Amino acid sequence: MTSDGSSAPLSGVRVLELGQLIAGPFCGQLLADFGADVVKIEDPNRSDPMRQWGVIEQGKSLSWNVIARGKRCVCADLRTVEGREFVLRLAAQSDVVVENFRPGTMERFGLAHEDLERVRPGIILTRVSGFGQDGPYAHRPGYGSIGEAMGGLRHLIGEPDRPPSRMGVSIGDLLTGMHAALGTLLALRVRDRTGQGQIVDASIFESVLALTESLVSEYAVAGVTRTRSGAVLPGVAPSNVYTTSDGQELLIAANQDTVFRRLADAMGRPDLGDSAEYGTHVERGHRQAELDRLINEWAGKHTASTLLALLDEHAIPVGRVYVASDMLTDPQFRARRSIVEVKDDILGAVPMQGVAPRLSRTPGSVRWGGPQLGEHDAEVRAELASRSGTPADSGVDAGTGDRGMGS
Repeated sequence: MTSDGSSAPLSGVRVLELGQLIAGPFCGQLLADFGADVVKIEDPNRSDPMRQWGVIEQGKSLSWNVIARGKRCVCADLRTVEGREFVLRLAAQSDVVVENFRPGTMERFGLAHEDLERVRPGIILTRVSGFGQDGPYAHRPGYGSIGEAMGGLRHLIGEPDRPPSRMGVSIGDLLTGMHAALGTLLALRVRDRTGQGQIVDASIFESVLALTESLVSEYAVAGVTRTRSGAVLPGVAPSNVYTTSDGQELLIAANQDTVFRRLADAMGRPDLGDSAEYGTHVERGHRQAELDRLINEWAGKHTASTLLALLDEHAIPVGRVYVASDMLTDPQFRARRSIVEVKDDILGAVPMQGVAPRLSRTPGSVRWGGPQLGEHDAEVRAELASRSGTPADSGVDAGTGDRGMGS
């Protein structure tokens, strides 16, 4: 098993991942996908709760298998002197530390940025939290759901006559992990030029806020408050899910004027494309509901396969509303290896999403699935000893604390 990702973009970059659950570890997953040697530190007494989350098969969490893929797992109790010293020795040979504790926790551990820089000048500390490292809310515990609410996303999801809903994934955490990974890469780029490290401060509420387009500007300038609109965006039509005669759901997006004219031709109603009622984006937006009813009635006269072929012939953006079984059999997914099989000693070959984005010269890869607790202890200790000249078992705490490493 190699740890440097061969010729991947982040080959040779070592990342220490501290923390647990999703936001910080998803940042680590993305960096590992592109070849970084991500060494995940877990409390030996409690481990990362993700090991017990989601669907469990043969005693192993499939969620853990994905979010910990490509990482090496080592045990250390940060609440002990031995554990902290071990992490500092690893930090001395690392480029990045990723953590998602509550602000102030790293400082209490003696692992503040200045502590890390003393052993590794130029090191980057990527900090993931609910509300950022400063401000009146910084001390609050910050789950992804809270950041989604305060960042403006929850208010927009669901039907207008019902309370706010949520997505079926932890989107706030995942967005923050992506922003943290982006910030880490930017900081590495700066260090390449200047030799200086820095702190990357990624908060959940701001990561969600960044995805809300012109929501704030619309209110501040025009007095417009966006709200829940169900399956559509108000004024953007047609772009909705329509049901075929065999009960399949197709999303048809033809809101651009030229595309709508092609849809009108496909429907056998070329008059719609040039009509005063439907010929422009603005007018279609005014008649969104009636246009959706018209298209749904037409779609209901065709099977999904017939309609997909017809719309493809007319260059209309269309796609079935997929579930996992559809993705596993779709020829486009197969052609691009969008889903890869990762061998696992317990589960066998496990399909999961591949690496995105795709690089033509130096692509990333999924090297292995989520490891067992402490699986790489001996390997990492031996490397540390060989580089520092200390005994392989020196200073590594096997776990004597009575609490986990979360804050």
